[in-house]
Amino acid sequence: MVACLLAALPQHLNAAELDRKTVEYQHGDVTLEGYLVYDKSVAGPRPGVLVLHQWTGLSDHEKTHADQLAELGYIAFAADVYGKGIRPKPPAAGVEAGKYKKDRALLRARVNAGLDQLRKHELSDDKRLAAIGYCFGGLVALELARSGADVQGVVSFHGSLDSPNPADGRQIKAKVLALHGADDPFVKPADLAAFEQEMRDAKVDWQLVSYGNAVHAFTQKGAGNDPSKGAAYDALVDRRSWEVMKDFLAEIFANKQ
Repeated sequence: MVACLLAALPQHLNAAELDRKTVEYQHGDVTLEGYLVYDKSVAGPRPGVLVLHQWTGLSDHEKTHADQLAELGYIAFAADVYGKGIRPKPPAAGVEAGKYKKDRALLRARVNAGLDQLRKHELSDDKRLAAIGYCFGGLVALELARSGADVQGVVSFHGSLDSPNPADGRQIKAKVLALHGADDPFVKPADLAAFEQEMRDAKVDWQLVSYGNAVHAFTQKGAGNDPSKGAAYDALVDRRSWEVMKDFLAEIFANKQ
């Protein structure tokens, strides 16, 4: 059993030699700026993971997780939904994120532009692609799946789960993993129930993991440590959710070899 699991993972026996690049790319007349990272000590194409940012735009949070994915043997691209230089702080971040929540077609176009960057890289195995996202990025990952994108899986970390068009769930080709704080006040019970029904109606291969006592932003150290505010870092849940994601990626990519 151990040998089978190891064979399913990218081969990564040497110390990581990370190659990091800032990548400018276009969506229409808008310039976007992402972050690409891979381990130079890994030979040849390997599975690719798109990393999607929270409401303040692409930050060190997503870049750090992209680095960790590269250390696991993947090629990771932290995409930019908002545009180069657009990195708002609260409350402006809520306004910026709201533009895309209201215009899901634009949101899907932007995330697919990022996926295209990852897919076309010479070290990316375009038969083995996935996306993960944090907070706003969790919603973006789900919208990528709802767009019908040809990816093997998507992962939402403490993301919004709502959809104005639940029937779009029928376009999902990917396996779906939602990692959710059971006490997250920003995901209403009705939205949670609607997400579950959307997945069932569309016959998606889906998982929902709810972490007891966790609120919103449980992976983000900058969220502080006071759950009563509705958003707080939780080191234990951060670790647990990352391990679940690792197992999920190993599974979906092994099935495509």
